[in-house]
Amino acid sequence: MALSNAEKQRRYRERQKENGKKEMRGYLSKEALECYELIQEQTNWSDSVILSNAVRLTYAAYKNGQIGLLNNWLTKNKL
Repeated sequence: MALSNAEKQRRYRERQKENGKKEMRGYLSKEALECYELIQEQTNWSDSVILSNAVRLTYAAYKNGQIGLLNNWLTKNKL
């Protein structure tokens, strides 16, 4: 018997969880969406890669004491 799309999606999500991955959901601001579109256009990265890299880069800025600098740059550049 063929699996329904919903069943295929459920199995896919289960496999991702088993592989230690976590699904994140949210909505992008207008500014973030513009940044996303530029990144995707220039890199051809998937949504998952863009999100993973964004979280990792934010963490790196935090761990290196640069989160204030990063936030100031975003504000100054209206991003």
